[in-house]
Amino acid sequence: MRHRLKFAGKKCIRMVLLLLGVSLAAFLLMAASPLDPLQTNVGQAALGSMSPEQIAQLEDYWGTNTPLPERYLGWLADAVRGDFGTSLLYRQPVLAIIGERLGNSLGLLLFAWVLSGVLGLALGVTAGAMRGRWPDRIIRGWCLLISSTPAFWLALLLLMVFSVWLGWFPIGAAADSVTLLERLHHAVLPALTLSITGVSSIALHTREKMVDVLESDYALFSRARGERLPAIVLRHGLRNVALPAITLQFASVSEIIGGSVLVEQVFSYPGLGQAAVNAGLGSDLPLLLGITVITAAIVFAGNLAADLLYGVVDPKIRRGAARR
Repeated sequence: MRHRLKFAGKKCIRMVLLLLGVSLAAFLLMAASPLDPLQTNVGQAALGSMSPEQIAQLEDYWGTNTPLPERYLGWLADAVRGDFGTSLLYRQPVLAIIGERLGNSLGLLLFAWVLSGVLGLALGVTAGAMRGRWPDRIIRGWCLLISSTPAFWLALLLLMVFSVWLGWFPIGAAADSVTLLERLHHAVLPALTLSITGVSSIALHTREKMVDVLESDYALFSRARGERLPAIVLRHGLRNVALPAITLQFASVSEIIGGSVLVEQVFSYPGLGQAAVNAGLGSDLPLLLGITVITAAIVFAGNLAADLLYGVVDPKIRRGAARR
C-alpha cells in the first residue's frame, strides 16, 4: 500500500507540472491568435462608431491592453485559489459553465468510452483467434477504414442518414427545457460517432497481442493437449491481452475528448466541446483556459487509473513493486 501511495504522489506532482505547461501553452496560442477580440465580438462597424473612452473600456474588459506576463500570472494566482475567473462571453463563473457543460458531456463521453472499449476488445480477440479467415479480414478492413476516417466526416454522414433522410434523430441543439429522454435521444448519434472512431486502435492492437499469445509455447502446448480454441482464448488469451487493452482504453480518453470538440459542434450538442469551440472563436480566454486545464486533468486521471490497475490485473507487477 505504501508504494502505491508513493507512486500516486509522484504522479500528482507530474500532473501539477503538466497542468502548468498546458495552461501556459494554451495562453500563448490564444495570444498569438490573429483574431481580435474586439472585432470578433463587437464588430468593425460598431467599433468605428464608438468613442475612445468606450473602446478603452472594451479593451479593459477583454484584457487586450494588459501585458501578457501580468495577465497570465494574474490568472494563475486566481486559479491556484480555485477561482478560474468569469467567462467573457457568458458572463458567468467559468467553473459554473464547465460544470454544466461537463454534466451534459459526461454521459456522452462515458458511453462512448465504454462501448468503444468493449467492441474493440471483442473485435480484436475475434480477429486474433481467427487470423487469416474471413472474419479477420472483415474486421481488419473495417478498422483500417474507420481509423482513416475523420470524426467530423463520420458525424456528418450519420447526421445526413439518420437525421435528414430517415428523421430518426433531431438535428438541432437540445434546449434546456427538454426532458431527460429527449436529451438522451439527442445524444445517441454523437455517442455512436465517438464509439465508432475509438474502436479501431483498440481492436488492431488487441488482435496483434492475441496472435502472439496463440503462437506462444503454452498456447501450443494447450492445443496439443487437446484443448479447443475457445477454451485457450478464454483461459490464456484474455488474461494476456487485458493489460495492453487497459492501457489503450484509458489512453483513448484523450482521443474521445478531442473528438467530442468537433462531434458536438456538428450535432449542435451543448457540451464541453462546443463550449471550447465558442471560447476559442470568441477569444474567451478564462473559459478556454479553464476547459483546457480541466480536460487535461481528466486525461491525466485516466492514465493514473490505468497505472494503478496494472497491479490488480497483473500480479507480477504488484509483487515487483512491493519488493522495491
